[in-house]
Amino acid sequence: MFETLGSLTASPWIYAVVAVSVVLDVFLPVLPSGVLVITAAAAAAAAGAAGPVAVPERVPDILALLVIATTASVLGDMAAYRLGRRGGARLDRAIARSRRLTRAHERLGTTLARGGGALVVIARFAPAGRSVVSLGAGKTHRKVKEFLPWSMLAGMAWAGYSVALGYFGTQWLGTQWLGTAVSIVALFAAGALAAFLVRRPPTPTTAPAA
Repeated sequence: MFETLGSLTASPWIYAVVAVSVVLDVFLPVLPSGVLVITAAAAAAAAGAAGPVAVPERVPDILALLVIATTASVLGDMAAYRLGRRGGARLDRAIARSRRLTRAHERLGTTLARGGGALVVIARFAPAGRSVVSLGAGKTHRKVKEFLPWSMLAGMAWAGYSVALGYFGTQWLGTQWLGTAVSIVALFAAGALAAFLVRRPPTPTTAPAA
């Protein structure tokens, strides 16, 4: 797998592959978009560490990778948001069959109604959390101005974290394959923590005394 990804990072197609993967993994969470971003960032770090003579003609540009991953994340979120908003009875039945989806949608509606969207950012790191939140925001008819800024912040946080892991992990560890492997483990660890925070019931608010 790493050899295939390694050859892909030397091609200009890496940007298109990352963009498509990030957009689509809101619907297919099994797509390794985070792994692709990390691998591309690690390749850029390894090429820079090798010196100007050893740098191949094409290596991913870190800034371009960050912008593309962030933009694709927001586009995917908004596509799922629109689908949730127009999903109709079939989507209603699918949500009703899942206690997890129902609870997540209720919590999301309450959170956004109170003006807070930290749940959107946290869920971006959780497996399938992005799907639940984006579909839920559309299904509960949250306004675009309530959801879009948090989606942008979530995309920037996720893309920045993934790029930083691959780039600085490879620089610190000195080897591309080791930096990539450790960075992927760190990405999965962040996902596990985010999943725990998303599943945790919200803290009940105490009514003010009369």
